[in-house]
Amino acid sequence: MVDSKQIERTKAIQRRTGRTFHVATRFLPERARHPTYVLYAFFRVADEVVDDAGDTPPDEQAAQLESYRRQALGEEDPDGPVLEAFRDIATEYDISESEINDFIDAMKTDIHKSRYETYGELEAYMRGSAAAVGVMMTEIMDLDQPEVALPHAIALGEAFQLTNFLRDVREDVIDRDRIYLPIETLEKYGASIEDVENLEFTPEIGRAIQAEMARTEELYHEGVAGIKYLPEDCQFPVLLSAVLYADHHRLIRKLEFDTISHEPDLSMPRKLWLAARTRWHWQWNRDPEAVFQRVSTITETDTPHHDPDRPDTTPAQ
Repeated sequence: MVDSKQIERTKAIQRRTGRTFHVATRFLPERARHPTYVLYAFFRVADEVVDDAGDTPPDEQAAQLESYRRQALGEEDPDGPVLEAFRDIATEYDISESEINDFIDAMKTDIHKSRYETYGELEAYMRGSAAAVGVMMTEIMDLDQPEVALPHAIALGEAFQLTNFLRDVREDVIDRDRIYLPIETLEKYGASIEDVENLEFTPEIGRAIQAEMARTEELYHEGVAGIKYLPEDCQFPVLLSAVLYADHHRLIRKLEFDTISHEPDLSMPRKLWLAARTRWHWQWNRDPEAVFQRVSTITETDTPHHDPDRPDTTPAQ
């Protein structure tokens, strides 16, 4: 059983490193909120092995992640409060070992891979780094129809991560020498990966980012469509997560898709305003898709994936 000190410690990690998700997590019922803090803290400590590696050699990063894998699977005594709390949660909620393995494997991918040729390659990476997270979240929520909800949870997890990739292009290049824009998409729109590496924004890069954003917005709609399969007391917080993450797209549009020169950041007043607006609509309509359509800055007309041979008529906002 996870104790109060472990909850407070893992909650502090989420509050510090996942400010957008933390706003939505606070609306979860306690039975799901406390395990969510623990899951998020575990994801962060594993992610920081590769994201904040500094001068740590790759083989040492891999060894640390393998140790985390063994601790998470109960094959090794947990070292520290986060791993100890995660092991308790994994046992209590029967977290799938395959999802833990997929997640650690994805983190190890970041050690040696910094470019993605195709969206298929990126999607395979996200199956561990984002989709596995979504699946573990459903496991702590105790779904009645997991087989129906899981494809939507996976789509929503991927949408969240793609939003992060689109928002953080500049940060990923500067801090980690990583580019998550698929090279095939850049080439499709005549963009140069060298310009991304050199942080030189071009209209072609903007069109590539816009295309990936359209793909991401399709995933949001697919993900939100499955919120109705979650327990009733978990639906609003997950819907709010979608609204908050998707609002970064409004900022990206304002920048005319230039996240090479800028790092868009959603302000806390904006997050609280969206939370209040989403809550108000939720009081009157418990249809997640309808509320998302009403509150989110993503609309159905935004989502078609653009063909490069067709003129782009989507206005920059």
